[in-house]
Amino acid sequence: MASVTFDKATRLYPGSDKPAVDQLEIEIEDGEFLVLVGPSGCGKSTSLRMLAGLEDVNGGSIRIGDRDVTHLPPKDRDIAMVFQNYALYPHMTVADNMGFALKIAGVNKAEIRAKVEEAAKILDLTPYLDRKPKALSGGQRQRVAMGRAIVREPQVFLMDEPLSNLDAKLRVSTRTQIASLQRRLGITTVYVTHDQVEALTMGDRVAVLKDGLLQQVDSPRNMYDRPANLFVAGFIGSPAMNLVEVPITDGGVKFGNSVVPVSRDALSAASAKGDTTVTVGIRPEHFDVSGATSKEGLAVSVNVVEELGADGYVYGSSRVGGEDKDLVVRVGGRAVPEKGSTLHVVPRADELHVFSTSTGERLTG
Repeated sequence: MASVTFDKATRLYPGSDKPAVDQLEIEIEDGEFLVLVGPSGCGKSTSLRMLAGLEDVNGGSIRIGDRDVTHLPPKDRDIAMVFQNYALYPHMTVADNMGFALKIAGVNKAEIRAKVEEAAKILDLTPYLDRKPKALSGGQRQRVAMGRAIVREPQVFLMDEPLSNLDAKLRVSTRTQIASLQRRLGITTVYVTHDQVEALTMGDRVAVLKDGLLQQVDSPRNMYDRPANLFVAGFIGSPAMNLVEVPITDGGVKFGNSVVPVSRDALSAASAKGDTTVTVGIRPEHFDVSGATSKEGLAVSVNVVEELGADGYVYGSSRVGGEDKDLVVRVGGRAVPEKGSTLHVVPRADELHVFSTSTGERLTG
């Protein structure tokens, strides 16, 4: 087992003047499950491929444990990778696919068979060992790819969107399997996904990338509760956080016909930057819905209602600071408003996130 360190690792593709990954600095602890997440083109797969040795590193270094692997070939890095398309050999059985790397390494047949059967037992693949990949479902193929990685007993697992070819229900059950399997094996794992729900549910820590730059590395709970900037705030959470630019007023921010108190430190920091407005973030579950007769807070016109049984999401629009803004509000499943009606909502002051309008940085503590 080993830790992984990206030390200002940079990847600049030939012919481009902007790095795909720009001075990435992350320390991944021994046995940790770290998820790299971000929109398409943010540099997450490139970062993983740099660690695997499949992409050149143009600046900085990468270490696995105490070894500098920056310029080592992939075979010498002691890593195992699970790809998006599984990359199984179609002419080989499941058992041969899983044991192929050991066969190439010259391990004897009896030992290979023992390791393959042990991994198959962990992954519920024992009945399928003599089948070819074409006779398996997507979820079973994905488990074979995992098994191939497990039998090698590498220092680091690398996973590049391994669930993206599975249907929604299978993705949910398989991500639980992967997370519990990783904890049982204790192997350091770097996992790439564009799905932030996957990132929050699987990782010990999550690293958010945008345009090749690291935005924040934190535990899923801290990232949800204390996003470092406007990008992370809007990216992490489903449905996304509501972000509204509002004027600063005495002691707080003006929200419709209510003044919501905000910490003095946040307002002072905004004033120091010369901002007369701040961008306030409110999660859909952090609105209080006032009674039908109350006109307190912000009037939200209900456009679409998503009923999910236990609760519901209201997608509406509201006039804030002279502009129409889209808002999402979570409501109880038994108190879902009609389409076309008006809700009055007030954000909870203690759940407010305040960001600088000019820089996007978090201002609240």
